[in-house]
Amino acid sequence: MSGLDLLSPEQRGLFIGGSWREAEGGETFAVYDPADATVLARVADGSAGDALDALDAAAAAQSDWAASAPRDRGEILRRAFELIGERADDLAELMSLEMGKTVAEAKGEVAYGNEFFRWFSEEAVRIHGRWMQAPAGTSRLLTIRKPVGPCLFVTPWNFPLAMGTRKLGPAIAAGCTMVVKPAELTPLTMLALAGILAEAGLPDGVLNVVPTTRAAEASKALMADDRLRKVSFTGSTAVGRLLVRQSADQLQRLSMELGGNAPFLVFEDADVDAAVEGAMVAKMRNMGEACTAANRFLVHESLAEEFADKLAARMGKLVVGRGQDAGVDVGPLIEEKAVDSVHQLVTDAVHDGARVVVGGSAPEGPGYFYSPTVLLGVHPESEINSNEIFGPVAPITTFATEAEAIERANATEYGLASYVYTRDLARTIRLAEALDYGMVGVNTGLISNAAAPFGGMKQSGFGREGGFEGIEEYLETTYVAIPV
Repeated sequence: MSGLDLLSPEQRGLFIGGSWREAEGGETFAVYDPADATVLARVADGSAGDALDALDAAAAAQSDWAASAPRDRGEILRRAFELIGERADDLAELMSLEMGKTVAEAKGEVAYGNEFFRWFSEEAVRIHGRWMQAPAGTSRLLTIRKPVGPCLFVTPWNFPLAMGTRKLGPAIAAGCTMVVKPAELTPLTMLALAGILAEAGLPDGVLNVVPTTRAAEASKALMADDRLRKVSFTGSTAVGRLLVRQSADQLQRLSMELGGNAPFLVFEDADVDAAVEGAMVAKMRNMGEACTAANRFLVHESLAEEFADKLAARMGKLVVGRGQDAGVDVGPLIEEKAVDSVHQLVTDAVHDGARVVVGGSAPEGPGYFYSPTVLLGVHPESEINSNEIFGPVAPITTFATEAEAIERANATEYGLASYVYTRDLARTIRLAEALDYGMVGVNTGLISNAAAPFGGMKQSGFGREGGFEGIEEYLETTYVAIPV
């Protein structure tokens, strides 16, 4: 078994109530290989009616699932963790085919994403309330934690497995049922994941998956239904704002992991070689198509030339090509308009005075590729410094003082991830406190960890995924007063 063989013909349908079925009217849509724009597969194209059928199944399963033993929920997650580990190579190939990342990088995502199932398999048995004597001594206070109820998960195309497990893991552990709307561009990995969870023993109706090209219609229908109690969305800030507005009528609980504009700060005392190594990780993970990707490189003026030259030397050696081919370092971007968007930002930056140190163009097709690029002397007000690039481009802007660096770093509506390179411990503490970001990486380009709370502030959203905090998003609190 390998790649697409993970999905039988029926597993390219909707997964509702524990069964695979066709979409209403038998409609399907194509999933494309971004390396050459060929059709990989056709999957069921769910309607708003299909989405409501999925919610029917989730609502019907909610009571029994909430009453299930925490240990049983944890064991299901643990079995899924083991199955994913056994099929890591096949899942990585499938993900590489539909999303474009190299197989090696896809294997890294499988390992990272799978850790959320292991982590939350252990957290399932650690849901607890409290018991205390009231201050007046006349009663006892008891708190009980309960699952929030049926959830809607909308997952993005850039991390098809990890963005799923990061939501599914805590919801399953907490006792919530769910409807998942995977990204239209990359639904195959989520369908494979649904099959694995069913094999691991997840009861019918707990997980329901509805691929669709009509996401707005499906989400609107689901969020208008008072049985839906929670929405978790990973995607653009614009869509996030729309979902927040739609949630108001039913007062649904929300987790929003939205856009980013991560600064990568390199101070005058930094280890330049270590900073370049960290930059390669923070910038080039997923071809730069990550909300945590380093988006703006703010480098002290005394190091800018050295940093740019060393980063360009590393970037220039990267091999661009099909993600499944041996020796390839950088796969294609997700679609043609992504290439056009990245190139327009580079063109505008050069027009504003930036110099191309390496790259700066899109190779001839087929496929949606862009050359790894380093720009030096980028104007602080250039569009590339205010827009999320979502591509393999590193724009470098200089600063002179720590205060200027902080001001530039915070000069964005976003607040998800940030990176700092310095050998000054006191400065590290000052920056951690001053930077308006949900996550700060210090002398590292890799911050994501299943045991840590992932999330942002400002226009990057709210709520946390992962860590001890992750399961709290799926629990309600009931207070019980007991006179004595």
